[in-house]
Amino acid sequence: MHHLWGEMDRRLLIKLGTAGIAALSLPGAAHAMMAQGFTHGVASGEPGPNSVLLWTRYAAANDSVLTAELSESADFARIAGGGSVTATGERDHIAKITVDGLEPGRWYFYRFLAPDGTASLTGRTRTLPQGPTSAFNLALVSCSNLPFGWFNAYGHAAARQDIDLVVHVGDYLYEYAPGRYPSAKLAVAGRLVQPDHEIVSLADYRLRYAAYRSDPDLARLHQLFPMIAQWDDHEFANDTWKGGAENHDADEGDWTVRAAAAERAYREWMPVADSRWRHYQVGDLATIFLPETRITGRDKQVEVEDIIRGQSDSAAALKAYAAGAYRDPARQLMGAEQEKWLFDGLAASTKAGTRWQVCAQQIVMGSLFTPPQARDWFGANMTDEVRRRVEAAQLAAKAGLPLNLDGWDGYPAARARLLAAAQRADADFVTLSGDSHNGWAFDLSEGGKPAGIEIGGHSVTSPGFENYTPGISEETRVAALLGSSPQLKWANTRDRGYVSVAMTRDKVTANWHSVETIRTRSLALKDTHSMTVRRGKRMYDMV
Repeated sequence: MHHLWGEMDRRLLIKLGTAGIAALSLPGAAHAMMAQGFTHGVASGEPGPNSVLLWTRYAAANDSVLTAELSESADFARIAGGGSVTATGERDHIAKITVDGLEPGRWYFYRFLAPDGTASLTGRTRTLPQGPTSAFNLALVSCSNLPFGWFNAYGHAAARQDIDLVVHVGDYLYEYAPGRYPSAKLAVAGRLVQPDHEIVSLADYRLRYAAYRSDPDLARLHQLFPMIAQWDDHEFANDTWKGGAENHDADEGDWTVRAAAAERAYREWMPVADSRWRHYQVGDLATIFLPETRITGRDKQVEVEDIIRGQSDSAAALKAYAAGAYRDPARQLMGAEQEKWLFDGLAASTKAGTRWQVCAQQIVMGSLFTPPQARDWFGANMTDEVRRRVEAAQLAAKAGLPLNLDGWDGYPAARARLLAAAQRADADFVTLSGDSHNGWAFDLSEGGKPAGIEIGGHSVTSPGFENYTPGISEETRVAALLGSSPQLKWANTRDRGYVSVAMTRDKVTANWHSVETIRTRSLALKDTHSMTVRRGKRMYDMV
């Protein structure tokens, strides 16, 4: 199957325009939320071979019946599909409609018409291919904290002509009060969010989405490409698990009420289906699985500080934990029901002859260990809290415990079950991840045998290792991490950006694109690093 993006006229895309999107300014989202009519452009998602979900927001005094239209031409001379959908006040004036009866592997233009005849922005979307498929390109994005800087990674991806689908693996927004993360000192001028406090209630979450969706580069990305998306923790609160979150305190009310509000606002403001996990079939080329790793089945994270608190011999306590409770098979990340869905899906995908099994999930799956050199990375003037954490991390590494117990590294039995299922299915397994803010390439293994590769995406704006070890060179950090972590094959611990993933029948190539800056709005790239896995190898080519 040939790609259709070459048939798209770049000038035509420019003509689609961005008018009608409330660009970020004082008071930003608050202004957009008071506006009437189409306030936040358009978006699309949940593509299938014959269907796609369309999204818009239309604010009015009363509920409004909108008409959605799709066409193969930007002048809408022939309507290929559409329907009526109501933007209701109860759903924050959001309208979402799934349009069926479309052709596979086809680009479409779409728009919404208001009762008074006003048209929304024109968007562009694409159905998934069906049958024999030779190539398909993804853009992998994650971890976009608006006050930290400009979403230049979104802007660069949106300007491309060779992307078929955007995959957002979480931390689409952040819950913190302004001045918390980032601090006022690190925040970029003009990158303001509302409300002016940590988001807890439904109204808070809605207003924070309104602020983020007012960003011009994010709006443009949504306008021009379908997106499949899954939340991570910050769409709820930091380090979410099924019963709470690190950043949820008792004085903030009942966790279940907050979590329900966060999930509802996500479903309103994102072009997503209502199911918590789902999959997408890209012809006979790939099955993309989109699991949920936060609020359904995840047991509470274990902190190293909790293991050693009150212990007279911290090293012995950590060694005992590493040899015992750390490997408890009862500890869950996804839950038994979702594990069965994913494991069965991997087997069904390979049985059907699909070339690649792609798991687009939120957290780092490869094992990463604190290097012994890291004890000297934080300077002589570190605070007592930082010193305690550095010492605890060193002790944990000596006990064989990895660096980040919030990732799959904190749930080794669950990870082993997943990778063993991929091996049983004879899958060409590729996992996509975000969350860590840094770029990673891991070879995954289970039982001493290759199990697949990981493409760990660096963040759009959220800071990585470089923020916490400012006096240490990138070369020093990466060399130490490679030395301490056998599965790690490449890392970028300095830059922001996104990953484009080119899938063909015989290989998958990951391209980590690093942007020049996030302090000002720019489409300039600093560099691109590429790595390839060939079908049947289940590990990266190392040239």
